[in-house]
Amino acid sequence: MNLTLKVWRQSGPSDSGRMVTYRVEDVSPDMSFLEMLDVLNERLILEGDDPIAFDHDCREGICGMCGMVINGVAHGEQRATTTCQLHMRHFEDGATITIEPWRAAPFPVVKDLVVDRSAFDRIIQAGGFVSVPAGSAPDAHSIPVRKEDADAAFDAATCIGCGACVAACPNGSASLFTAAKITHLSLLPQGQPERLSRAKAMVDQMDAEGFGGCTNTGECTAVCPKGIPLDTIARMNTDYLKANAK
Repeated sequence: MNLTLKVWRQSGPSDSGRMVTYRVEDVSPDMSFLEMLDVLNERLILEGDDPIAFDHDCREGICGMCGMVINGVAHGEQRATTTCQLHMRHFEDGATITIEPWRAAPFPVVKDLVVDRSAFDRIIQAGGFVSVPAGSAPDAHSIPVRKEDADAAFDAATCIGCGACVAACPNGSASLFTAAKITHLSLLPQGQPERLSRAKAMVDQMDAEGFGGCTNTGECTAVCPKGIPLDTIARMNTDYLKANAK
């Protein structure tokens, strides 16, 4: 496969940035998207050019590190797929592919396709944990949990914090991420004592980071590689309203 790549290059947060066009030839359809970028970077290094900076780690779709907007869609047009799991066979030979970083004010560009997502860390630090002493791990099934609650908690816990929801949202909202982190704890017995205070602290921190508000557009769940449903946001909003009503 021969491809034309239009890649966002930005040397640092203070640089204005620009789109740069590259030709990539003899790309195997079995390569992942990141492997294709690796091949391009190897060529750039041999030519004495600065390689394209992009985030990656596990390359198995579970760490949430990789993230870029491909042809205008966070993680690309393949549904429920992280960038590292996207393969070149999903593109046509001769295609032109546009690659950009996440675009959101709370995600400032560090370099090229790398953005600073530490705002997510601060949301978690605000309350995304269970601080109540619970002793040692209980025996299996010693605390009854409704199957519906367990399934919903597990679905929310699959969030990998990649930030695609923010990049896709026209408001730059982190509601799906924050709701997922709140929901997977609030539906389990261990998370009940701090349920309302957790929701208030994390939502307030989300707002303080500069993320936009949710207007139920649904773009977040459409691009979420784990398919986290929109009703997690409804649960978060319910807990937040209850917390503020006290």
